[in-house]
Amino acid sequence: MMGTHVIDLLKVTRPSEWPKQRTKIESKVLSVLGALPKENIDLQVKIVDEESGPGYVRQKINYFVDEWSRISAWYFIPDDPDPSPAIICLHRAANQGKDEPAGLSGDPRLAFAQHYAQLGYVSIAPDSVTAGERVSSGLEPFDTATFYKDFPKTSLMAKMLGDHIKCIDVLGEAREVDTARIGVIGHDMGAYNALFLSAFDDRIRTCVSSCGITSFTEDKDPDRWARDSGLILLPNLRKAIQKDEYPFDWDELLSLIAPNPTLLIAAKNDEILSNASSCKNIVRQAKNVYSLLGEEGALEDFMHSHGHEMPIEALDAADDWFDRWL
Repeated sequence: MMGTHVIDLLKVTRPSEWPKQRTKIESKVLSVLGALPKENIDLQVKIVDEESGPGYVRQKINYFVDEWSRISAWYFIPDDPDPSPAIICLHRAANQGKDEPAGLSGDPRLAFAQHYAQLGYVSIAPDSVTAGERVSSGLEPFDTATFYKDFPKTSLMAKMLGDHIKCIDVLGEAREVDTARIGVIGHDMGAYNALFLSAFDDRIRTCVSSCGITSFTEDKDPDRWARDSGLILLPNLRKAIQKDEYPFDWDELLSLIAPNPTLLIAAKNDEILSNASSCKNIVRQAKNVYSLLGEEGALEDFMHSHGHEMPIEALDAADDWFDRWL
């Protein structure tokens, strides 16, 4: 059973009703996220390393995401780019950050950036704040203490969202990218980051989100979103968790992405997300908005039984999704 909602998506029956309801949902989500970065930044993209691989060139680039912070990312250009669709590949909560989607360490099935470059896509894998090369001196990966000392009025999720929006800007400056065909994929932490990015920037034309969410009200560990230390994602959600009354749930976030195509991958036996099968209900609710906008087939779920992993059949489903929509 789904919990507290801004609106019941199944009760939105006319397309004319949707813009007003969408504004309500967006307002509630932003109240939890906190302040989003608004300044326009001169990215000043620089190439600091380059190496050829099978079917692609891999560059290490860096660029500004705010007035003070320059971050690095792996950037893959297929051998025949001219111009190509691009995929932003967001890493899971792994210490090595961007190196895993680049195929340099970690799970080879999560080497999304390398994989999609070999399939002919431009791809980019940035470090999220507190991971990879963005771990604060003296702190462990995903320790957000320094972040919240510097940015007390926002959330780590908002910062990651703002940084990933800059990633789209980087692709927008690249001559080898077809800027009308940009997608995003992520697993675990990358999965919910992919959903937020798709919801708040419609330059993302399609999204694949793997093993990242379960309904707040059915989550046996909702504190995962607002812990007291370590990886604190959404501190504004603490009171809602205590009361079990949430300002929004994931079906409503999905509705903000409509009508852009979205594939939600989940495991029936996910040992980290306690009730990932709720994703079917999340998709069912949000599908109503997709239907109203004439794109019911643009939102689907793919369920597997391999736990909190990206099995080959899920990767195949992601490949088919990008081939179909991007």
